[in-house]
Amino acid sequence: MISSIQQDHSRFRQIVKGRIRKDLRRFIAKGEMIGKEGRKFVSIPVHDIDIPTFRYGDNSGGVGMGEGKEGQGVGGQGGEQEGQHLLEVNVDLNELADILGEELQLPRIQPKGAHNITTVKDKYTGIRPIGPASLRHFKRTYKSALRRQISMGDYDPENPVIIPIKDDLRYRSWTEVKKPQSNAAIIYMMDVSGSMGDEQKELVRLQAFWIDTWLRRNYEGIESRYIVHDVVAQEVDRATFFSVREDGGTRISSALTCCQQVLEAHYDPGDWNIYLFHFSDGDNSSDADNRVCCQILEKHLLPAANLFGYVQVKSAYGSGHFYNVLREQFPEKSSGDLAQRVVASRVNDRTDIYDSLRALFKAGR
Repeated sequence: MISSIQQDHSRFRQIVKGRIRKDLRRFIAKGEMIGKEGRKFVSIPVHDIDIPTFRYGDNSGGVGMGEGKEGQGVGGQGGEQEGQHLLEVNVDLNELADILGEELQLPRIQPKGAHNITTVKDKYTGIRPIGPASLRHFKRTYKSALRRQISMGDYDPENPVIIPIKDDLRYRSWTEVKKPQSNAAIIYMMDVSGSMGDEQKELVRLQAFWIDTWLRRNYEGIESRYIVHDVVAQEVDRATFFSVREDGGTRISSALTCCQQVLEAHYDPGDWNIYLFHFSDGDNSSDADNRVCCQILEKHLLPAANLFGYVQVKSAYGSGHFYNVLREQFPEKSSGDLAQRVVASRVNDRTDIYDSLRALFKAGR
């Protein structure tokens, strides 16, 4: 019975995965799952999967059999349209990331160089006759006592009492294991000036969720930092990042300078794989500041980063010019290592997020 249930559950999970793959672009665009994100799972509404039903036997008696004539209405107005099957299923974020990688044909990320932090963990490796009480292995202690009593003829099947003595006690043993742990730091930057409205921020929120999901699948440890800017920049928490709005102008170099300061204070590129993402509608204060941005990128940020991803969201008030600035300074087909670390994409609406994710991670950086 258990095996049959496990097989049925496995088949159901495969059906769910197939449906998610089929509708992945729609899921990404609509963001149906993000509002129901848990710690390790997301709840996804999956359409057109038949929900299991029960067939009942004789219903001639039982609950609900009160007074009334057969066929008598119970009130209310019934609809005339066929109901749509809608089933919510919990999906592990790692499974979701794997589906994303398969559908977008993303290579697994190879951490640059030897940028690993070694962690030491205790691993239980066996059983021994001495140890602290907190590591006592009760099952092995019981079995040892049972064998002893049987061999000595003290075991009575009619009165199966097992009393361990000191020689029966067993304890878990352990060794320290050194495990390389690839760590990554993600720094999100966003223009929150007057031209970036709620629609643009929703595009950023959706894109950031999928960026985070993919990178967490590729690294043991992730730290995320958030920077917002108009003409000045400041580091904020995640909730503020997605909600704050200013009405000033835009100076992109302020965000890049703040990012440089965060990296220098907290993230040695010898220990961290660093991912930088900037979201903007492409407006900037001046050509002079565009040049400053390129200098900061070339001299300070790109040498330390695995990837600098620039995602330009469409705005009725934004010029969209900064995308061209980056592409001119760091050509897409350049053979230079620093230029290859710059990936720029345009997201005009939610349907573009799917292709933007592929552009950001197709190189496996």
